[in-house]
Amino acid sequence: MRDPSEIASRVAGAFPSPPGRPPLSLRGGAALDLYDSPPPFDPALDRPSEAYLERFDGGIAHLDPASWLYYLPLCLEAMLRRAGDPGNPLVEAVLWSLRPPDRDPPRFGLLSAEQEAAIAEAIEFVAFSPDSRNQEFALQVLEEYWIPGASYR
Repeated sequence: MRDPSEIASRVAGAFPSPPGRPPLSLRGGAALDLYDSPPPFDPALDRPSEAYLERFDGGIAHLDPASWLYYLPLCLEAMLRRAGDPGNPLVEAVLWSLRPPDRDPPRFGLLSAEQEAAIAEAIEFVAFSPDSRNQEFALQVLEEYWIPGASYR
């Protein structure tokens, strides 16, 4: 089993830093989750720290493809750090965002082969690490889409 910091480095390498800012912030996605209007992006309020990712974890499900790609590598790295926390909401939100079916417009369809491999490796860590407390859900996500011969590929 690879070290989570090695996997995080691979994730960071596969997802170059996007220019500018996302069309919809994670905070805005969390507002949509509560049926509120999304607030405009604010560089001070929407700086993606660990606390920000955890506070607005539910927002990842409501992001458009470009915003999802902006936040996904940050969320994957946080998921790797939190894999040992049973029922961690951020881990669960990231895994939910990686389940099929893909959306319209597609999010998965925007990923390169290198990005897909990095995502699969991060999910595999959560699924197979002896320290992980989120193994069952991660295995389900892998089987649904992220391994060869997956159910919904």
